[in-house]
Amino acid sequence: MTPATWLAAGLATGLAAEKKSAAVTDWGARIGWLVGLALFVALVYWLMREGWKWRATLQGDLPELPGAPAEPGPAKLTMTGRYHGSTTAGQWLDRIVAHGLGTRSRVELTLTDAGLDVVRPGATDFFVPAASLREARLDKGIAGKVLTEGGLLVVTWEHGGRLLDSGFRSDRAAEHTEWVEAINSMIETNTTEGAER
Repeated sequence: MTPATWLAAGLATGLAAEKKSAAVTDWGARIGWLVGLALFVALVYWLMREGWKWRATLQGDLPELPGAPAEPGPAKLTMTGRYHGSTTAGQWLDRIVAHGLGTRSRVELTLTDAGLDVVRPGATDFFVPAASLREARLDKGIAGKVLTEGGLLVVTWEHGGRLLDSGFRSDRAAEHTEWVEAINSMIETNTTEGAER
């Protein structure tokens, strides 16, 4: 062997000796972190659920929701879409959760002379009598749900001595204006008839 070959072989051996094996993963620590993270997420979820139950307890004075009458009359308007929740009127972040009013769901709305029938598959249905309707308007947000300007139909109604805002979004948002006009016209007619009596 020539000196150059010896030198090359020596360098290769020296370099190979200096290389260290890759660090072995500490599986115990990694599993510990994952378990800790899972427990933290479970704790946060439990606290959120308890907060929701506490809010329902605080709103326990709200009476049961009215059901639809047996004969509500012919439908003036119908709509399918989403129910986004109810809040204290004028306070779009003060969600009402009692009696299932805080549960978001699909919705089928029907407006009749008797009032507004709110059918929610998978959640509690309720009925807003015509005498309890106070206002309808277009808005952009309710209870943590923000949409484009006018993207939400908000109906203000009275229940148990409290004014509530309920937010709906139609599958066809162009219908919202027609609903606002029809509900406000119905409220005005009922108010006029009540004043004449």
